[in-house]
Amino acid sequence: MNAMTMKWLLRREFWEHKGSMFWAPAIVAALLVLLVGGSMLYGLAAHGTPGFVHINGQTMSHGAFAAAMPGEARAMMAKIASGMYIVAGAPLFLILVAVVFFYCLGALYDERRDRSILFWKSLPLSDGVTVLSKAITALCVAPVITIGLAVAASLALLLIGCIGLAVGGINMAGAIAVQPDLYLQPLRLIALLPVYVVWALPTIGWLLLVSSWAKTKPFLWAIGVPLIALLLIKWISYTLENFSGTPLNIMPVAQEVVARLLAGIVPGIWFSFTHGIPPEMHQNAHGPDMQALFAASWMTLATARAWIGALFGAAMIFGAIRLRRWRDEG
Repeated sequence: MNAMTMKWLLRREFWEHKGSMFWAPAIVAALLVLLVGGSMLYGLAAHGTPGFVHINGQTMSHGAFAAAMPGEARAMMAKIASGMYIVAGAPLFLILVAVVFFYCLGALYDERRDRSILFWKSLPLSDGVTVLSKAITALCVAPVITIGLAVAASLALLLIGCIGLAVGGINMAGAIAVQPDLYLQPLRLIALLPVYVVWALPTIGWLLLVSSWAKTKPFLWAIGVPLIALLLIKWISYTLENFSGTPLNIMPVAQEVVARLLAGIVPGIWFSFTHGIPPEMHQNAHGPDMQALFAASWMTLATARAWIGALFGAAMIFGAIRLRRWRDEG
């Protein structure tokens, strides 16, 4: 596989789906900053900041309150803000789930429906390289774009929050700027990309497989087949339990398989397949430990579930490659 060929195929995918992969999350990020940040600034402009605060029955000016704030309290506030500001970009990751889901469903189906596959097959491009470019776009390109936009939106909201506090007489910008987490959080998100790839492979593989063979309504096939299979297994288990008293004890496995097929592209879904969110992530005296989240996410790759699902995902991608070779008609 030529690296330059793959580079141009990835560019092609981005150009063809720029609206959903870039502009949709960019618009959501802009609205997020506009609505949340704008509300804060409008409140300050319209009502100003109260001249005094009431603490334990005592009235203090903002300046006196800021001067009296212990250094430890200021540092703790800065640490929590620098560690949690990235959460402001969470809505963009929900957009990512929808974008990746529908992109994969249409990746191979649309080119058969509009018969553009005949043009692409006339080029010296193998089916394997073409399908892999679509898988890489869903697994890497779209998440990286979303991470960049989420970080930009989160930093903008953090800056607006600092401006609001400064207007009220509390300057937190310097304390936040020296916090390592302010700079490490975007890097941690990027470093979680391999974890996301492994856990998302079953869903990506399943959606591409459906996209490669469905003649019509790929969404109904992608959702309906797993859910109907799950209901059928549940009905068989219920019937066996009524007639023989021994249920078919594979429902937990079946439910996990369906969840891996349909929800693997949800960021953080790996915790639901392992031991849940680590206790260190819960609120404590110093705020949630985002480093624990990063470490626990990587630890999920030490489980067999992660790699068994990834192998099945790779097998389904291979199946999509084989199907693309002969299913040309939409």
